[in-house]
Order: sequence, then structure tokens, then C-alpha cells
Amino acid sequence: MIIEHKIVIADVKLVADFPRYILYWRKRFAEQPITDFCSVIRINSTAPLEEQDNYFLLCDVLPEDRVLREELQKQRLKEILEQQQQERNDNSFHGICMFCNEEFLGNRSVLLNHMAREHAFNIGLPDNIVNCSEYLRTLQKKLDDLQCLYCEKTFRDKNTLKDHMRKKQHRRINPKNREYDQFYVINYLELGKSWEEVQSEDDRELPDHQEDDWSDWEEHPVAAVCLFCEKRAETMEKLCDHMEDAHGFDLLKIKSELGLNFYQQVKLVNFIRRQVHQCRCYGCRVKFNSKADLRTHMEEAKHTSLLPEVKTWDQPEYYFPTYENDTLLCTLSDSESDLTAQEQNGNVTIISEDTSKLRALKQSSVLNQLLLHECLKN
Repeated sequence: MIIEHKIVIADVKLVADFPRYILYWRKRFAEQPITDFCSVIRINSTAPLEEQDNYFLLCDVLPEDRVLREELQKQRLKEILEQQQQERNDNSFHGICMFCNEEFLGNRSVLLNHMAREHAFNIGLPDNIVNCSEYLRTLQKKLDDLQCLYCEKTFRDKNTLKDHMRKKQHRRINPKNREYDQFYVINYLELGKSWEEVQSEDDRELPDHQEDDWSDWEEHPVAAVCLFCEKRAETMEKLCDHMEDAHGFDLLKIKSELGLNFYQQVKLVNFIRRQVHQCRCYGCRVKFNSKADLRTHMEEAKHTSLLPEVKTWDQPEYYFPTYENDTLLCTLSDSESDLTAQEQNGNVTIISEDTSKLRALKQSSVLNQLLLHECLKN
């Protein structure tokens, strides 16, 4: 494009889906002159007119280009998170250990945890990895080509390679190999930032003296804020109880009835946060002058539990929080562990036996019957 058409695209590496990006601008250039979208860069401006040349710069200074790049990034993130969620729940995975050839069936985490535990080969937590099967095939091919995964040197046979990786403690991947970035979710979270850049930002404010005495450290729990008012609670259970009692909104019930996974819960919370921030009732779409008026309306009309269709809020734009550092998002769970004890135990009451008279208990306990039955069965 530079040589043949003199078109320069700025920050190509920041375009999440380059083919879609090109197709979009191909269509737009057919509709309007290219100068309507691109800055014109004239080179050799002091030379005679016939020797001067114009290049066209397409970049995100143009609002249309910036919006396109952001939409492509959101779509790519949505696809990656959906793929990761599918892999997290998939129990049909089949894989073979790269070091002992043991076969594993079920969830991908079984194989990854085995290699980390038995062979000290750790490529990261299973929940941080996406396209796991392709990742393992890539690593297996390197080993089949007799290449060390860390220093990436090639050896003459498999035994020499194994001895090298064991003795040099090279049973790990090369963190500088950008080929592996595509398999880690962190590389899709922020446009144009690799995992190293994100991690360096997290570590930037760490203190220089790591060996200080932290014995007097007292951790103060961070409270999560209610979706509808300013009430704060230190646990998810207390906050859910408050929202159900004060606002008639049962988050755990909605999660169970709609079968929401973790990412759908995130989008639902961010959707409600945004509607409340804009003083708009998501049940009837009416806008109010203040949050107090909105809250009164929603509680009186019982619109807190009147959620719109799933497709309304299950959108990529709601992956992004309305408020920075929304603690409620950190307390959401992807498991059923947050169900109430009664739901978990099926309302079964367990009554212990009286242990005050131990000799009589040993003779009359119902456990004797169970033990006798087990012996007869054996």
C-alpha cells in the first residue's frame, strides 16, 4: 500500500482486526475521495513540481478511524472472552503430557496442573490462557523439532534436549517470544499493550525495600457499593441481602434463573450502573431528574427486578465498568458457592447423636448398623 498507492496506516500493530479494518476503508474510499479521510504529506516540497510526491496518512486523529479501531478492539475482546469461557467449561478436552506421554481427558486444567506439579513446567494459570489446544500443539511442535522452549536452541536428539532442559532448568517458555502472546488473555485487555507493559505498570509503585517488617499490617476490607443507593457492605452476601430487602433486587436469583456466567454478570452489573448513573429506569426507559427520584420510582413500580431482554445488556460495551475500581465486580463468582446454605443442603437438618454416655452410644449407635451392612456386603 505504501509503494503502490502511497497510503500510510499509522500504528498498524494497534489495529485489532486488520482484514476488517482494510475492508471498511476500501468501501469508504470508493464512496468519497481519499483526501476526505487522510492527511496529505508532501515530500520533496522544495523540488520541482514534477518531482514532488504526495503520501496519504490514515490514523486515529480522524474520529471515524478512532471509533473503528475501538469497535474492532471490543469485538476481538468479546470473541476472546467467549472462547476462554467455552474452554473453562469444556470437559471434552483430550491431551497428552509433553514430558511423560500420560493421556488426560476432561478439562484442560487437569493436564496443565499435572505438568506444573509433576514436571515443574508452568505456562500459567489455566484461566489466564485462551486457545489452549493450539498453544499446546505449538509447544509440542517445538519439542518435536528438538528445540528448547526457553533458550530456543536446537539439539541433535531428544535425550540431549531433555537433559539440557532439566539441568539448565529450561522447562519454561521464553517470555520474550511474542508468538506466545496470542495465548494469554492479558494481551487483549488494553489496546497496544503487552503483558510486560501491563505488569510493569502494576509493579511501578512497589516499595524499594521488600524485606520490611509487615507484621503490624492491618488489612481493611474494601466495601462494595449497592447498585441503587450509596449503601456499602464488606461482603457480597451482606450486599445481596441489602439489595433484596431494600430494593427488591435478588442478584443471586437472577444469576441462577438466567444461568449467567462470570462475564455476563459483569456486563449486567455495568449495565445497571450506567443506567442508574444516567438516572434512567431500565424497566420502562423513563429518565428522571435525580437518582433519588429514579430510586423511588423503581421501588414503587417494582422495576428493579424488571430487567430488559438479555440481548439489551449482554453487549461488549458493558465489559467496561461505569465507575473505576468497582469493588462489586471483584466479588462476583462463576461458581455456585454463593448459593445459600439451605439451597446447597436441600433443607436437610442434621442432628448429632448424644455423646454424653459414650459406652451406651457405642452399643446403640446407628453407625453400628451401617458398619454391619457394609461388612455383609463385602
